Amino acid sequence: MPRFNERTLTATGPRTAAPATERTHPRATLALTSAATAVALMTYTAPLVTLPEVAASLHTPLSAQAWLLNGTPLGLAALLLVAGSLADDYGRRRIFVAGTLALGITTALGALATSTWPFTLARVAQGAASAALLASSLGLIVHAFPTARGRLHATGVWGAFVSGGIAIGPVVAGALPGWRTAFAVLGGAALVVAALSARMLTESRAPRGGRPDLGGALTFGLALIALVAALTLGRDGWLRAPVGLLLLAAVALLGLFVAVERRVRTPMIDLALLRRPRFLASSSGGLFTGLAVIGLFSFLPALLQRSLGLSPMATALLFLLWSGLSFAVALQARRLAGRVPPRAQLAIGFVLHAAGTLTLLGAVGSGSWVRLLPGFVIAGVGSGLLNAALPLLAVESVPAARAAMGSGAQQTFRYIGSCAGVALTIALVTSSNGGLAHGANIAILVSAGLALLAAVSVLVLRERA
Repeated sequence: MPRFNERTLTATGPRTAAPATERTHPRATLALTSAATAVALMTYTAPLVTLPEVAASLHTPLSAQAWLLNGTPLGLAALLLVAGSLADDYGRRRIFVAGTLALGITTALGALATSTWPFTLARVAQGAASAALLASSLGLIVHAFPTARGRLHATGVWGAFVSGGIAIGPVVAGALPGWRTAFAVLGGAALVVAALSARMLTESRAPRGGRPDLGGALTFGLALIALVAALTLGRDGWLRAPVGLLLLAAVALLGLFVAVERRVRTPMIDLALLRRPRFLASSSGGLFTGLAVIGLFSFLPALLQRSLGLSPMATALLFLLWSGLSFAVALQARRLAGRVPPRAQLAIGFVLHAAGTLTLLGAVGSGSWVRLLPGFVIAGVGSGLLNAALPLLAVESVPAARAAMGSGAQQTFRYIGSCAGVALTIALVTSSNGGLAHGANIAILVSAGLALLAAVSVLVLRERA
């Protein structure tokens, strides 16, 4: 099995250089990768404020609504690591353009769905397309910005556009006449970015030789599909046979994946990375961001519409306070990097999320949206720190030649966590005997507890001297 060490860093360096005849365009690369990332996150978050409308249009019962939210993260979780590995080996620009094009097509197809399962399948396909562009985008950025200073700036901007997409998606969905129109507009935006990227981006790769790790890609992808499906179905009862069988299948497939990775010459992921605290901190940060942050804030808009009677547009504008602050903080957080390392930024971000969500206790049953404002402000600042620190830690935790794989690994854990977090939040809110307000308080306490656990975990995972 190949080992990760300082020699690996040195040996892989020359492979990332662009041929002499090719000229990179750093600003264009950053602009296009950030734009595509924002569109991908907009397609992910647009249904958050239109969930009641979408569910009514597709005749989706409450028990199946978790699938409307979890379709995209399922596709993301299943393919992010695979896409990142393929991008490093076969061309980041190629994977990025293909993913952005596929996102445009699948988003437009989602607008045509007339029932729950075609819409869910379209959402899964959107997630798979988003995985390709998200994983390859950081690889393109690392290639275009080879210096530490440039990389710090670029990853900070990219992380801010993650927050920006989260912020704008619900506003676009709430402002346009119907969720189908919103999907059509977002699909068109993705196609425009794909066309520009095909013309303006420079190809980069880090070929390692050998055959592609198809066995690793297949076993890992199927394992994550089984795991995410089990987490989503578990909302209706963890002791049911389908849930148990899917969990057993996930464990078996992950074991097979490890066996495959130990034998192949060019593994999809170097398992020696799992012994590196920085890589584990990146993965842990992604996982808990999904569990604690995305899980709660994915279902909270629909919950507020039901409990406070807010319209989709009013809900989107309210959540713009949280997501807009996240965008602004992520954009400026790079200024902290010289004084506060990414791992410490993650810990601070998780603590602020916990403080903000605890401020939301009792707000759902208060009858007033004003009661939500302090919590949204504090949690928004925390989310911005998370979105700024995670991409930088992801690319710093692996060799530069494997930046797309490092990004894919961290984001894989992020969207596994989000699937589990959404299913957990819906279960806690809707299963409480005290009503939605009481269930929301339980979900808020769980989210805060997970965030505090995350802060401790990323601080404990320190590099050994």
